[in-house]
Amino acid sequence: MKRLKKNSRGLWPGKEKWNCQGEKIKQKEKDHIGEQQKTEHSTHSERKRRDSFGMFDGYDSCSEDTSSSSSSDESEEEVAPLPSSLPIIKNNGQVYTYPDGKSGMATCEMCGMVGVRDAFYSKTKRFCSVSCSRSYSSNSKKASILARLQVTGKPPTKKAKVLQKQPLVAKLAAYAQYQATLQSQAKTKSVSLEGFSWGNYINSNSFIAAPVTCFKHAPMGTCWGDISENVRVEVPNTDCSLPTKVFWIAGIVKLAGYNALLRYEGFESDSSLDFWCNICGSDIHPVGWCAASGKPLVPPRTIQHKYTNWKAFLVKRLTGAKTLPPDFSQKVSESMQYPFKPSMRVEVVDKTHLCRTRVAIVESVIGGRLRLVYEESEDKTDDFWCHMYSPLIHHIGWSRSIGHRFKRSDITKKQDGHFDTPPHLFAKVKEVDQSGEWYKEGMKLEAIDPLNLSAICVATIRKVLADGFLMIGIDGSEAADGSDWFCYHATSPSIFPVGFCEINMIELTPPRGYTKLPFKWFDYLRETGSIAAPVKLFNKDVPNHGFRVGMKLEAVDLMEPRLVCVATVTRIIHRLLRIHFDGWEEEYDQWVDCESPDLYPVGWCQLTGYQLQPPAPQTSRESQSGSSKQKKKAKSQQYKGHKKMTPLQLKEELLDGEEYSFLQGASDQESNGSANYYIKQEP
Repeated sequence: MKRLKKNSRGLWPGKEKWNCQGEKIKQKEKDHIGEQQKTEHSTHSERKRRDSFGMFDGYDSCSEDTSSSSSSDESEEEVAPLPSSLPIIKNNGQVYTYPDGKSGMATCEMCGMVGVRDAFYSKTKRFCSVSCSRSYSSNSKKASILARLQVTGKPPTKKAKVLQKQPLVAKLAAYAQYQATLQSQAKTKSVSLEGFSWGNYINSNSFIAAPVTCFKHAPMGTCWGDISENVRVEVPNTDCSLPTKVFWIAGIVKLAGYNALLRYEGFESDSSLDFWCNICGSDIHPVGWCAASGKPLVPPRTIQHKYTNWKAFLVKRLTGAKTLPPDFSQKVSESMQYPFKPSMRVEVVDKTHLCRTRVAIVESVIGGRLRLVYEESEDKTDDFWCHMYSPLIHHIGWSRSIGHRFKRSDITKKQDGHFDTPPHLFAKVKEVDQSGEWYKEGMKLEAIDPLNLSAICVATIRKVLADGFLMIGIDGSEAADGSDWFCYHATSPSIFPVGFCEINMIELTPPRGYTKLPFKWFDYLRETGSIAAPVKLFNKDVPNHGFRVGMKLEAVDLMEPRLVCVATVTRIIHRLLRIHFDGWEEEYDQWVDCESPDLYPVGWCQLTGYQLQPPAPQTSRESQSGSSKQKKKAKSQQYKGHKKMTPLQLKEELLDGEEYSFLQGASDQESNGSANYYIKQEP
């Protein structure tokens, strides 16, 4: 976190060479700018203001009702002067009064952007950035003219240079109108697609969101730093009548994942113009960015009258305050670079037979989430969604190396453009020593049922594979051919020792058809002639994850993993989280590990461009029951393909016959301690 400090001359870092001495531009002089541009140009040069905030002293005398109008068809000789009341402030600290493309302002020949000439790229000042210069060279003048047409809205003429000689106000107005149109279209589109606002949802219900630091796999999860309330940033000023995009400083009032509730400096306790935005967005910058980038910094129109010296106000407010690190945007960009690329081949669980894997192709990558299409799917509709760090995907050859079942593809050779994913890109599992006391076939344990993630069930180890992997079956509802066995690693947080549910007051789902209820492990082990897997073999690590009951987040519906939904943490058992999907019945809750790559901070969908599923609407019990059945049907589609659907049908019948509730007791651990994680096994 960067803390703002003034140097001995009262300036901000990086701007010591700026000269802040001199007198204000008098209002009388400003009123005659239009008539005395050429004669007074040298005088103005001597009075240039240099200010690290991107403001100049003359702003204090500008009136609130600023306006500008000019025809874009005017010739160079007909350039109208800037209105004296128009507070166009540029961040190199200079006041430009002759913005004709020659003296103070310039227009990018690639994109048509108008800006301070001194801030433009290269000696010729023809382009606003290196990228525009390179784009111009590669795309030729045709691309330049098309870009200008977008900005000005006017068709090009034979005299293309006339664009550079149009009045500044006309260019700014045209560009502002173009930007407003794009924003309006984007807003309409987003509302029609989502119709949900995290900000309104958080504010209206006083919810708390899980901090970004809880999600190590998410962008910025490991480098979020000290971003918290009261951190200052530079953001676009929407309370302004200027025809161009201007900025102002705002402070973070509240954080909700990536989203921040911001309040403009100068509003004190007035929340009337507070607004939510994604702090990782492209329009959020550390204090000082405007000064370094040549962007205008203008106070909101609502409070322009509050202070006569805004510079002194900012100096007082920002001295000692915190802002974003200077490389924050770079870190955001780097954290959103994903090594998995389309056309990569992987091995992934076969959703029609959980006991085996098959080859799939990466079709798309969104925020680290992969849409995989099974290699034999000709129309590319047979797909599977998961995160790139999911334990369900592996490198080509993984199944053979550990002895896991694998469905051979009918495709004899790789298709053109497809290539095997390098093994080092996959999530690493902890190495284990299988030479000593280890799991054996037939041992009993408790496990999260992959076909019903709201239940922890009585389970059995059916096969011991290499490298610490185990094939697990749910007692009482296994298919005869073992096609619904599923693979968990020995260190998986989804398997537990006998007695885990009892000590943590979680309802354990007994084997289907078992009549001696309530279920007792001692009796069951004796009746089946089985032994419990040794407690010492299970994963006992409990990280300091930071989650708390009631926190909001975005979570994948693992029974329909293309969906990311609004969700809440309702229980915490050490490292195990109970995730509830807002608006849906508890029947669809999921037990998920605190380090699951299928959990994301609030605002993740907006940041990555993934579509967020809003909470289900509050309806009557009858209609919700109907939608509940509908969702149950939809959920079954994730693991579909069994013609008999034996395991799923058995589980649905079990759920329909009995309702299992979770006891809310002292075992709901909001701390991350591991006390009472396990109990002693009964003989």
